[in-house]
Amino acid sequence: MSAQTTPAELHFSSPRGSTSKQGSRGLRLSLIGVAVAALALSGCAIRPKPFTDAERAQTAQADRTAMFSGQPALSGPLTLEEAMARAIRYNLDHRLKMMEEALAQKQLDLANFDMLPKLTADAGYTHRDHLLVSSSEDYFTRGQSLPPSYSSDQNERTADLAFSWNILDFGVSYFEAKEQADRVLVVEQRRRKVVQLMMQQVREAYWQAAGAERLSSRIAPLLVQAKQALEESRQSQSERLRSPLETLAYQHALLDIMRQLEAVRDQLDEAKPRLASLMNIAPGTDFKLAPPEGFAVPTFGMPMPQMEETALERRPELVEASYNERISVNETHKAIAKLLPGIELQLGSHYDSNSFLMFHSWRAAGVNVSWNLLNLLNEKSIRGAADAQHQVARAQQLALSMAVLTQVHVARAELAAKQRQFDLFKQLNDVDAQILQHTHNATIANAQGKLEEIRAATSAMMSELRLYQSYGELESAYGQLLATLGLDPLPASLGAGNGDLKTIEQSIETEQARWASFGSADGVKKQ
Repeated sequence: MSAQTTPAELHFSSPRGSTSKQGSRGLRLSLIGVAVAALALSGCAIRPKPFTDAERAQTAQADRTAMFSGQPALSGPLTLEEAMARAIRYNLDHRLKMMEEALAQKQLDLANFDMLPKLTADAGYTHRDHLLVSSSEDYFTRGQSLPPSYSSDQNERTADLAFSWNILDFGVSYFEAKEQADRVLVVEQRRRKVVQLMMQQVREAYWQAAGAERLSSRIAPLLVQAKQALEESRQSQSERLRSPLETLAYQHALLDIMRQLEAVRDQLDEAKPRLASLMNIAPGTDFKLAPPEGFAVPTFGMPMPQMEETALERRPELVEASYNERISVNETHKAIAKLLPGIELQLGSHYDSNSFLMFHSWRAAGVNVSWNLLNLLNEKSIRGAADAQHQVARAQQLALSMAVLTQVHVARAELAAKQRQFDLFKQLNDVDAQILQHTHNATIANAQGKLEEIRAATSAMMSELRLYQSYGELESAYGQLLATLGLDPLPASLGAGNGDLKTIEQSIETEQARWASFGSADGVKKQ
């Protein structure tokens, strides 16, 4: 029997061959389209684009304006309390910590939002250049069993509104939100630490700047006097009125004094800029200081057991360590929660514009349960890692507690040492002042030369400078003791320095008076 093709066979076979040719042609067109798209994208490649000089100049000017904006200008001589208040209110490092605290709070808000169920809206539009035509093939005969057909439109629109809630994800998000809440408190403690150290720096810088302000006007006359004596000595040397060795020794002494005076002037010129930096005052701004009369020697008479207890309760590092320990506990709970099966509840409303569907809109609800069984095999390791993290946090807190107790004793001893050193410098300054007076009287009576008076004046000025520096170190040691105990310069209501400048200044004065009550019975004694 000769092979013949029936019309039915021709009808059933031709579409498959035609579809194959169309598929090959479509594939080639797709490859060409991909190649064209790749070439187009290569032309859009990003290349480095450095800032121009004009852009950098504009940025620098904008930064300079932003650094000092929003703060009142100095209206008069600056007291120590006002310097502290300005540092708390306008210091850029403190502002950065406040912004980090605000960022941590925003992250907590996001973590709380993650605990909510998910409500997803979805809409789409689909267009095909050919209908989604398909046919079926008989399993036994390998022949086409059904004619080509389709059950979807060329253009189709869909929309879904689905509500889902995964109970396991909720549990994990709950512990993550608790951790983030503790991280907010950790950032707050770091801000407290910055403020406490900044107050210590302001105390020292203020008194160094006060000494510089008092002594800077005395350097120039001494330099003029020394230069005049040097010129007279050189004139005497040219006239050979004295022996060369005696004249050169005299000139050497004058030059050495001038070198010391220049070094002191350079040192004094750096004092006020350091204080201005802490208060965020523009460099080069001229301002006057109003230090209190005399030198109030701070004392701190709190018993050592109470100091240790106060430090263990209030130190920012220890409070931070306690929060970190609580975070590690929540990490353990979160690790255990991840071992449980996940249960997801689903509820949604759906729409499909396909004209072949009988119902274009419908609602659906369901429950899905998933469980990573391999986590059960790793349960001991997961629990062990979480417990080890907790033990490490606990050990860190104990080690830090020991360090804090040591720092309390060291700070107390440092304050006592600075008090003794300041007392010696004060006595030395009194002696140098008397020497200067006697030398000046002897010079008037022509009993001694100008060199001795210049040397005595320089020595007296250096002694007074060391007195101010010693008092600055004493104030710094006092501030270090307060920081070691974790005592804040402001009450909790103004802890972030959000009040106005005058309110902060008054609060600082109140807190300082309260700290002074920890001292001797007569408060702060005067010398």
